[in-house]
Amino acid sequence: MAQKKPDLSIEFCGKTYKNPFLLSSSPVSNSAEMVERAFDAGWGGVVFKTLGSDRLRIDHPSPRMNSSNYGSRRLVSVQNVEQTTDRPLKDNLMELLYLNKHYPDSQTVHSIMGFADKEWEYLARMSEDHGADMLELNFSCPNMTIEGSGHDAGKSFYDLEHYTSIVKRAVSIPVMAKMTPNITDMTETAMAAKNGGADAISAINTVSGISGIDLDSFIPLPNVFGHGASSGTSGPGMKPIGLRFISDMAKDPDLNLPLSGMGGIETWIDALEYLLVGASTLQVTTGIMHYGYVIVQDMIEGLTDYMASKGIGKLSDLVGGTLPKLGKTDLFDLDRQGVVEYDLDRCIGCGQCVNVCTDAGGQALEWKSETRRPELTEDKCLSCMLCSFVCPISGLIKYKAMPEGWKRRETAVRDPSLEKELKYEPYVHDGSDGCLV
Repeated sequence: MAQKKPDLSIEFCGKTYKNPFLLSSSPVSNSAEMVERAFDAGWGGVVFKTLGSDRLRIDHPSPRMNSSNYGSRRLVSVQNVEQTTDRPLKDNLMELLYLNKHYPDSQTVHSIMGFADKEWEYLARMSEDHGADMLELNFSCPNMTIEGSGHDAGKSFYDLEHYTSIVKRAVSIPVMAKMTPNITDMTETAMAAKNGGADAISAINTVSGISGIDLDSFIPLPNVFGHGASSGTSGPGMKPIGLRFISDMAKDPDLNLPLSGMGGIETWIDALEYLLVGASTLQVTTGIMHYGYVIVQDMIEGLTDYMASKGIGKLSDLVGGTLPKLGKTDLFDLDRQGVVEYDLDRCIGCGQCVNVCTDAGGQALEWKSETRRPELTEDKCLSCMLCSFVCPISGLIKYKAMPEGWKRRETAVRDPSLEKELKYEPYVHDGSDGCLV
């Protein structure tokens, strides 16, 4: 009998998504024409670029983006200086009605941002009246400069709870609060949104950053006619931050809300990692900027093949799978140690492993010029794995656990003459400096 194809659909706040992949509220979801192309490519839903009232005119700076590259790797991160939509509210609402009519199986989430109580209420009601399946409250845009808007509101417990409660009283559809990562503890701000009635949390929005500086003019990039600014940064470089914040919230028993995760998702592996740390739906921006909407087809195929290979029938069975094994560093078993292991038959003799081990590791490698190969002293290896990170041959250097009771060599002063020159005299505090003893 043929194996049943894994089910990628997911329920999120009472709504069923045919797959977990959504366009995030960003430049990739700015019009019905764009979203239509995405839905035709296979995306499960959209969080439409943030709607605002027509009271505030939005003009985007030019240029509006800058890419951070690393070597030959393009778009490691992207810095943008965009704000909310610059299109009239009526035009956006009419296009959202069109999407609901022609794509009833794809979920449409309206992102909204107000600047006062009545605006939040008005935008929420207009969105519900025009077919929104859900609302995402933008408490997190780092590029807004109006007091009490964007991530300024997302850092205020009062604003988070207050504006969320206003929206919740105004509509009957689910409400999701989008969190800023430009804080220390996201569980606290998420709890403020929950106290206001939020049904779900989405994270992370872009991280405030500076992607580069023009070394001739000294102007930060993007250079907007002689001026730069710290602004929202997204892309693969942000994924560790996103995974950390999603897992923090997923592990908080008091929060206990469904999570929509984003930040550096480009591959099915990125998507799977977000699911495993507790996200149920996944939002993408920079991956689309790099590869286009068709990226979703690779993510769907990869995730489907992975689930089939593991015998996992439902996507929901993956959500939070990592959390029982995720704790703090004090849970580590420090009695067990290991070393690196080399497949020298595949070594090309570049010597980079010796360089990093000598200058940033345990000085456990010695270069053998006659064979042009490294030689490892196991009991000096720190198992830092730096050599494996810089090795150009994938899988050549691996971690090897050592038997219980194995100990690495204790570090000591190499030159015995230094021991005579260095004398340790413990400091005794007598209180003469006025500080308490």
